[in-house]
This record gives sequence, structure tokens and C-alpha cells, in this order.
Amino acid sequence: MKKSQKLFGASLLALAISGCAVTSEPIERSVSEQRARADLQSMYKGQEPLSGPLTLHQAMARAVKYNLEGRLKIMEEALAKRQLDLASFDMLPRMALDAGYVGRNNVSASSSQSVRTGTQSLEPSTSQDRDRDVADLTMVWNVLDFGVSYISAKQQGDQRLIVQERRRKVINTIVQDVRSAYWRAMAAERLLKQIDSLMARVDTARRNSESMSEQRIGDPVQSLGYQRSLIEATRQLEEQRRALSLAKTELATLINLPLGTNLTLATDDGYRIPELKVDLSKLEQEALTSRPELREQDYQTRISAAETRKAMLRLLPGLEFSAGGHYDSNSFLVEQGWADYGVKVTWNLFNVISAPAAIDVAKAGEEVATARRQAMSIAVLAQLYVANANYQEALRQFKTNQQLSDIDGQIVGQLRNRRQADGIGELDLIQGELNTLQADLRRDLSYADLRNAYGQIFASAGLDPLPDQVQSTEVQSIATALANREAAWASGDISLPVAHASAQ
Repeated sequence: MKKSQKLFGASLLALAISGCAVTSEPIERSVSEQRARADLQSMYKGQEPLSGPLTLHQAMARAVKYNLEGRLKIMEEALAKRQLDLASFDMLPRMALDAGYVGRNNVSASSSQSVRTGTQSLEPSTSQDRDRDVADLTMVWNVLDFGVSYISAKQQGDQRLIVQERRRKVINTIVQDVRSAYWRAMAAERLLKQIDSLMARVDTARRNSESMSEQRIGDPVQSLGYQRSLIEATRQLEEQRRALSLAKTELATLINLPLGTNLTLATDDGYRIPELKVDLSKLEQEALTSRPELREQDYQTRISAAETRKAMLRLLPGLEFSAGGHYDSNSFLVEQGWADYGVKVTWNLFNVISAPAAIDVAKAGEEVATARRQAMSIAVLAQLYVANANYQEALRQFKTNQQLSDIDGQIVGQLRNRRQADGIGELDLIQGELNTLQADLRRDLSYADLRNAYGQIFASAGLDPLPDQVQSTEVQSIATALANREAAWASGDISLPVAHASAQ
């Protein structure tokens, strides 16, 4: 009998273990394909179509509205708001509702025994039905828990504001990335056609030279040297083309356009040099006041201070109020429904022992947050001065490259005239045009660096490219707001307030 019981128990144990085994099946390719199609549809869903050439501020507006990283920050902000709403419920009293059915297979009976004689003094009896319906509704409110929950809700509110500051930083970064990519894409649009045209001419000249070599016309060494020069020119053109060919793809990615979209940029009105008309001292003050990283540390300091208050609150005894309504269908009860209430003081004495250490930890957190903010303030000022130095250097480099481009343009004009008069060969003209093309490329890329360095100054100062309020969420409305904000900076006006809610 015992052997059969052991066998039965072992069988049950084996069945239980096999039932707990977990296996994971690989995802089928059809599921991944369906997910890929759904992602492609959702990534570009609901976007305004391009209408005409794309301006710089329209590209920025599309990036602010449609960039997936920006969308993620918006979702994180919405999540933080919901978490704040959820934390507010912790301040409410605890209310529990219980209802159900209670039964047993025999009578709940008992008897009494005399403590003096040890004999039974009462025959077994019961005061409870075997089957009953019960219900309880109880509310408990602890004043200490309310205070701690209130402080926690304030901390969650600060966490939401931190998310807003991080979103400000993301928008600033996106706008700067678009600015840099746009001007490099503009350089690509200006020069790629010239590069392709010159590469075609180089290829034609090289084929002609190879044909002459095969026919043994002219000096073979000079012919091979000529071909080598042409191949070297082709290599240089290919390098320049590679530097420019991905600029539009990068821009399309930033503004969340489907890759492969035929993107045309608005014609720029020359190489206008942006001038910095704001005193650096004003930008310093603005940077220390408005940079998202420093404002985030301000909130972190406030959160740490709140943690200290919570640690001190836990030292106090808790005052707990309770009230409840009850029902029991037991037929032996005189009153089957009743209410009760009470007040009591609760005090975890171990908190008295651990509270000093908790308070010291919280105060140390405040000191760390303060030291971190001060260190970050120095880094922010350094970034501002580096941005200003980069702007000044980019300005000098652009002016130099512009002068070189102008001179090379004049030289290639003279070479074309000589070529028409058969004064020089095709290779000399190609080399001159290649030099001019390289000078134009350096000029355009240095101009892109200049515009990017100019914008980086205001980004380093923590200035928001968007105001607090935008008339609508349409791309053109956001673009207009961006253009107006940049025009205000160009005139030296940086007095607009810090934006906490940009267009969504």
C-alpha cells in the first residue's frame, strides 16, 4: 500500500513538473513581414505632403512635428502626466470591499470547560450557520501616509517637468541637426550636377586618350601620364561626390520623409553671413537660466529636498482613522448589518532608529545634486564659449574659402578663353575646373559649418527655437514661428520666455 502511494505521489510530482515546463517558439517570418508592413505605414502616416521646394524652416518644422525621436519624447511626457495623475490617487484613503460566501462541511460548535474543576460546564452548542453570505466595506485613512503620498506626488510632478526639459533638449538637437544637414544638402544640390558633368567630360577625355594610345599616336609616356592625371581627377571627383551624395538622405531621415523621396530645396539667396548681435554676457546669463540640463538639475535638487522631508515625516507616529460597514447573513446574529469606526495611533519604532541615517542619505543627495548642478554650470559656460569660438573660426574659414572660390572662378574663365583659342589642352581646362569645383565645395561646406555654428551659439544658451504658443500644428505655422524666433535672435532680442510646451 505504501509502495503504491509513493508511486502515485511520484507520478503527481512528475506531472506537475512537466506542466511547469515553458517553451518559446521562434517568431515566424510571416509575422515579421506583417510587422514590417505595419511599421512602414505607421511611420509616415498622417504627414502633410511636400508642396514645392523645401525651405530651411519648413524642414525644421517637419522635424519638430514628425521626427520619431521627438514623438518618443512627447509620448514620454504624456506617460509622465499619467503617472502624476496616478500618484495623486495615493493621497486618497484606502477603501476595501469584500463580499462572498462562506460555508463548511459540519457545524461550527463548541463547548466550555471550567478552569477550576476542568470539567465540561456547557454542552456543545453553535451560534453560527454552516452557510453564510458576508460583505465588508472598510475605509482607512492614515494622516502620515497622506503626507508622504503628497510629497511623493510633488516629486512625480517634478519628474514630469524633467521630461519636459529633456524634450526641449531633443527639439533643440533636432533643429540643429536639420540646420547642418540642410545646408550640406544645399551644397550637394548646387554641386552634384557640376560634378557629374565634369566626370562625364573626364571620362570622355580618358577614352579618347586610350584610343589614341591604341593607335600609337603621340608619345606613349605622355599619353599614359595624361590618362593617369585624368584618373586622379576622377578619383577626386568621386570623393567629392561621396561627401555630398548622402546629405539629402540624412535630411530626409531627420524630417521623417520616406527614403527615396524626390527632395528639392528652396533656392538660397546667396551666401548671407549671419552676424551675432547679442552680448556674450547676456547669453551667459541665459545659458545658466534656461539650459534644459541645468533646469533638470534644479528639479532633481527639489526632488532630493522632498526626499529629506519624507524621511523626517516617517519619524512621526501615524494617526489612522477607520470606518466600515459589515453584513453577515448568520441567522443567530441579532443584528446582521452593522457599522464600526475607530481612531488609533501607529508608530513604527524601527523608523526612529533608521530615520537619522535616512535623513543623512537624503541630505547627501541634496549636496550631490547641488555639486552636480555647479559642475554642469561650468560645462555649460564652456560649451557657450566653445560655440562662440567655433562661430568666429567658421566665419574666418568661410571668408577665406569664398575668396579662393572667387579667384578660381576667374582663373577657370581665363582657361576657357585659352581653350577656345587652342592655347591649352583639355587636361589643363579640366584641372582648372576641378580646382574651381573643389574650391566651391570647400566654400559651400564651410558656409554650412558657419550657419551651424551660428545656430549652436543659441542652442548652447538654452534658447528655444519655438515660442510657448504656436498658432496651429500645421507645418507652415510651425515654420513661421521658427523663422520669427530666429529673426528675433538675429536682431539681438533673446527676451522671449523659456518654452515648456512646443507644438505637437
